[in-house]
Amino acid sequence: MNLSVPRRAAALSLTAALTLAGFTGASANATPAATLAAPDIPVANVKQHLADLQSIANANGGNRAHGRTGYKASIDFVKAKLDAAGYTTTIQQFTYNGTTGYNLIADWPGGDPNQVLMAGAHLDSVSSGAGINDNGSGSAAILETALAVSRAGLQPTKHLRFGWWGAEELGLVGSKYYVNNLPTTERSKISGYLNFDMIGSPNPGYFVYDDDPAIEQTFKDYFAGLGVPTEIETEGDGRSDHASFKNVGIPVGGLFTGASRVKTSAQVQKWGGTATAFDRCYHSSCDTTANINDTALDRNSDAVAHAIWTLSAGTTTPPPGPVFENTADVSIPDNGAAVTSTVNVTGVTGNAPATLKVGVDIIHTWRGDLVVDLVAPDGSVYNLKPFSSSDSADNVQTTYTVNASSEVANGAWKLRVQDKAAYDTGYINSFKLTF
Repeated sequence: MNLSVPRRAAALSLTAALTLAGFTGASANATPAATLAAPDIPVANVKQHLADLQSIANANGGNRAHGRTGYKASIDFVKAKLDAAGYTTTIQQFTYNGTTGYNLIADWPGGDPNQVLMAGAHLDSVSSGAGINDNGSGSAAILETALAVSRAGLQPTKHLRFGWWGAEELGLVGSKYYVNNLPTTERSKISGYLNFDMIGSPNPGYFVYDDDPAIEQTFKDYFAGLGVPTEIETEGDGRSDHASFKNVGIPVGGLFTGASRVKTSAQVQKWGGTATAFDRCYHSSCDTTANINDTALDRNSDAVAHAIWTLSAGTTTPPPGPVFENTADVSIPDNGAAVTSTVNVTGVTGNAPATLKVGVDIIHTWRGDLVVDLVAPDGSVYNLKPFSSSDSADNVQTTYTVNASSEVANGAWKLRVQDKAAYDTGYINSFKLTF
């Protein structure tokens, strides 16, 4: 966190802010994300990202500061994770103090490009240390939230974008560069920017930015649900990257757990801890992985996900399960006995799903002659296609959905096909099950 930009108070009414931020509701064709529980963000995953950032610092002179090799290695580390998760990533270069800096932008496919919900954190440290709380904590939390979006197959109404900023510690340089180089029309598409800078302080408080009322209330409601009281953030308000967005009229909000200011006795009564600095290692060499409060990191990471799911308004598509396929050709005799193609399912726990997908690819010159069944391992038969003398088209190439929830998943599943009329022939080309 940089401490050089003056505070600017929010001045929007709740109604005006909701309208400007685009948070008045999801489209008629989408399920509001507020009705979908955001996933629990595994704090172990977030801590692993912090351990990786610590290792990067250790291998690069002890820091991850602008213009140093540790910062570029940090950018490359985050980018590789996002690329593998299906994001479209862009590295934006800028120059400051004679050295090259980098921002990383990651866009999740889909969503309304005219309504962009963005979350960001600065990735650089000061030169004196690894910067694990400031600001590995915010960077790791939004990275794991972005990966959770991918795992859930989130399909938000709004377009999701994540940003990791360079040279924040030198005066919000990276985020200013990003915002200043956005055309006015592109700025107007950002319905909200969420900032996360220092969210794992070792003697934590729970602070919420009081900028955009809708975003602020989203965070307050989340912590209220945990029974954790919050306060308005004042120590660093306007002094992190959200200021770059706020100064051009973009609605902003965010979270903070405290820096060098001393926790008051009233705050100790409220949150526990001691009447000392929220982060005694702020901008120091001891800001390492040992300088993190796991409970604060866990709560705030979950709050990040809650805000992304709630404010983006979307639906989830469960990731596909394992696929088992047999591609060996099986001839179907004309007006003859039934033949089968078998797939052996292994390693699936419990029963088959109620939405078992049965992929059928049969090449045949008169498909109406065919009766097609799925035979479960216990011999239960599920008819997929009945005989039809009037269906003169060729081939059966489709996917059926079968409620097979009463069947044990593992075992030999068979596609059984019989030609029940004369003159036409064909073969089973392939058969697959998707769990």
